[in-house]
Amino acid sequence: MEQIPPQLQQQLVQFQQVQQQAQTVGTQRVQMEMQIKEIEKTMEELEKTESDVDIYKSVGSLLIKSKKDDVKEELKEKKEVLELRIKTIKRQEEKILTKLKEMQEKIQNAMKTGYGKAG
Repeated sequence: MEQIPPQLQQQLVQFQQVQQQAQTVGTQRVQMEMQIKEIEKTMEELEKTESDVDIYKSVGSLLIKSKKDDVKEELKEKKEVLELRIKTIKRQEEKILTKLKEMQEKIQNAMKTGYGKAG
């Protein structure tokens, strides 16, 4: 069995690091999408409540009495921020996946050509 040249070994290590980065970014995106769904459910329930009902929001380990309209506005703003962050993360994810594909092609070509120069 042939020894893998150091240059190819380095490319394989970099490929694994970028794979890890892609996984991390994907996980962040999914978590934010889940937060948005939770906010949407909360907003739906808030709409169902009467305007004179006491609303409590969680602040750390406390529940604080709040005005319904204030809570609705906070949730709306939080959702907007998350949506912007998701857009940014999706762009980042696309760049990482493109880079991964390019790296994979270089590594495969190097392996096909008998560990020749790959980059």
